Amino acid sequence: MGHDPADRTDMRLIAADKVEGVSVYNPQGDKLGTVENIFIDKRSGQAEFATMAFGGLLGMGENHYPLPWSLLTYDTDQDGFVVALDKETLEGAPGFNKSRFSEADYSWRDEVAGYFGAAH
Repeated sequence: MGHDPADRTDMRLIAADKVEGVSVYNPQGDKLGTVENIFIDKRSGQAEFATMAFGGLLGMGENHYPLPWSLLTYDTDQDGFVVALDKETLEGAPGFNKSRFSEADYSWRDEVAGYFGAAH
């Protein structure tokens, strides 16, 4: 039997449950962390943000760091996502505890988009 298409790196689509744990690298190939979750706009169907776990590299504790989905590029050679941001930009990024993501006004979205808009 063949592999699940969602596990194949040559496929364009990836199932949301397969994104969790996918590695994230900088353009130099250094692993920065992993994808924790993705946030999808229910009206447009487009992915808007991916929350990241940056692990021991940046030592950021229990906070979760959303990145605009548009900053992530899938690299089949790395079998992971690449984000063209330096360590200082990531270290300064807004991070939140999980309860903040369930706020009805989604105020964190503007904070994150503003930060990365200015940093890019």
